[in-house]
Amino acid sequence: MKHYIVRKLGTHRGSPRVFLDINVMEDAGFAPGRTYNREIDSDRKRLTLSLEPNGSFVVSRKEKSGKLLPVIDINNSKDLGMFEGHEAIRVVIEDRKIHILPIASEAKRAERLSRLKAGLELDSIKTGGISFGGGVLDHAAHAGLADAGIHAELALANEIDEDLLAHATSYNDIWCKTTLGIAAPMQELVQDHAAMGRLPQVDIFCGGIPCSGASKAGKSKRGLDMMESHPVVGHLVASALMIINRINPSVVVIENVAPYADTASAQILRHHLRDSGYEVQETVLAGKDFGALEDRVRWFLVAATKGITLDISDLAPAVRPVKRLNSVLENIPEDAADWRTFSYLKEKEVRDQERGNCFAMQVVTPESTSCPTLRKGYQKAGSTDPLLAHPTNPDLLRPFTVAEHARIKEIPEHLVNGLGVVAGHALLGQSVTYSSVRALFNRIGQSLSEWKDSVTHGHGHNASVPLLRAVG
Repeated sequence: MKHYIVRKLGTHRGSPRVFLDINVMEDAGFAPGRTYNREIDSDRKRLTLSLEPNGSFVVSRKEKSGKLLPVIDINNSKDLGMFEGHEAIRVVIEDRKIHILPIASEAKRAERLSRLKAGLELDSIKTGGISFGGGVLDHAAHAGLADAGIHAELALANEIDEDLLAHATSYNDIWCKTTLGIAAPMQELVQDHAAMGRLPQVDIFCGGIPCSGASKAGKSKRGLDMMESHPVVGHLVASALMIINRINPSVVVIENVAPYADTASAQILRHHLRDSGYEVQETVLAGKDFGALEDRVRWFLVAATKGITLDISDLAPAVRPVKRLNSVLENIPEDAADWRTFSYLKEKEVRDQERGNCFAMQVVTPESTSCPTLRKGYQKAGSTDPLLAHPTNPDLLRPFTVAEHARIKEIPEHLVNGLGVVAGHALLGQSVTYSSVRALFNRIGQSLSEWKDSVTHGHGHNASVPLLRAVG
């Protein structure tokens, strides 16, 4: 390749126009007076100009700053009609050939829509995710898609914690024989050309970019002026985008803590995905609105490829179910060792109050209709971790079991089968409330089905979406 340029697609007298006056064309053989032919490949959206001794077209010339430049001026719908509606085109100049193609973002958009349509027609689309953990987010996504009548296969799971990924292979039922598991930091993965070359193309990407620097506690603990200053996770938006670019999904879903929406990383996500051919929407979902006892609030960025109509507003049901903690509690005997005084926490609470600190114990009862957030390190029994009050002895409390933790977040319990207290709470504590994610992906699934019908039967404004093979 001698030269690569991106130019706006012009119009003249109602027809698309490409005007090339680049001196490097002469180095490729397209000197003024030489002749060439034009070959149209409508399927691949490619117009190729090839030098021929007795070609049908002639390279013209113009003078600029005392120099003669070769000129190729194409201005008709016959040759350029396949690019109508495009804002720009690619020009690739090689020896004796010039290729005119859609810009890369448009070519990738068309490729992923073509792949999505084929997958929906075969009743199997592919998903992939990063920061997979134990796969709770992805499991809820598959359940929501299934609610909409769409079968999905997990093609890719990237997780830094090898033990969590190994656990998912045994207990997460969306894992299949063809799933590619990658236990590595995502910033290491994107620098491995061999591994990146083996990543599968997927239709839906979902994942949470680590948020330690975005949460209020994380920023306060490290004294960060901005999330991106976090030395371990502040830069991971770059790696996430590299992976998304490689696997080229039709829909991208990223979840995080609500403050992440105000970070520079979120702004980079919005603008990069927009420039990659996606329509970006955002929403904040609260667990209580979907019947969960834990009111975990999470921010979701949803980017659907242009051409797919998707509306993620009004996801919460009109009537909110009300539950009580006694509906999820295990039968723990009143004299079990689980019940303790937690005197050290009570004493700390008094000291904090005397100092004017706001750290207070959070005690709930079986009749409580909500539960404070159960975090990744819940087994440490911190001063603000919620504890359950003893039914008869006011001096005793107990922590929630791993199974209860799962039920509070409405996460299927089999996803933590075989895990101890530390690993079980860690997996759950960094997860989402299951029902909210399930509702989101049900909406996505419905939209994908409607899109497939529109392009298959040729009705609706999506019927004109180009479905092509990759080009370039």
